[in-house]
Amino acid sequence: MKKIAIALMCTILATGAAMAQKQFTFGPKIGVDYTHYWGEDVNHGGQLNYQAGLFMEYRFTNKFSIAPEVVFAAQGGKYDVKRDVLGVPVEFKETDHVNYINVPVMLKYYVVPALSIDFGPQVGFNVYSKNTSEGKIASESGKNTTDMKEVTKSVDFGLGLGLTYNITSDVFVQGRYTMGLTDVFDYDHSGKNGNAQIAIGYRF
Repeated sequence: MKKIAIALMCTILATGAAMAQKQFTFGPKIGVDYTHYWGEDVNHGGQLNYQAGLFMEYRFTNKFSIAPEVVFAAQGGKYDVKRDVLGVPVEFKETDHVNYINVPVMLKYYVVPALSIDFGPQVGFNVYSKNTSEGKIASESGKNTTDMKEVTKSVDFGLGLGLTYNITSDVFVQGRYTMGLTDVFDYDHSGKNGNAQIAIGYRF
């Protein structure tokens, strides 16, 4: 057990030493997201989505670096609608697809050479918004898709907090939660974006 612990510690230190030699790195990242809405009077479920993009990292000390990213992220939420309209039962499953080009700028603090805590702001630019509704009114079923570009805000602001673990000097895994600070839609209290992410990236 002691030998395993020593070997693991040597691996982490070796990874950190290799990283310290790379002051500036960049590369691709790809991941899986669990996206949802949050906020006052919001009772929506989440959905699995994805992200893909590029990152850069500038290491200005052994402990601190800054890492801006440009990432395409499929986001949104889903919810059920059940009500009676003049005695007629209405049931729908609604799914929002609100996709962004996100630009997070993360400040990274390296707790140990291979592990960092990441925190920073994010701005997102809405590039595509639609709603898919599937359900039935009385005994009639149907599916409908609606363009939501006119009712969704074009810019989204948020804050991200997460961890990055460097598996090697080139490959890392990353977990992050980004909390939106602005409403997704033009009307008040419509819900803000929430995004839990797991990603893998490669440094050049």
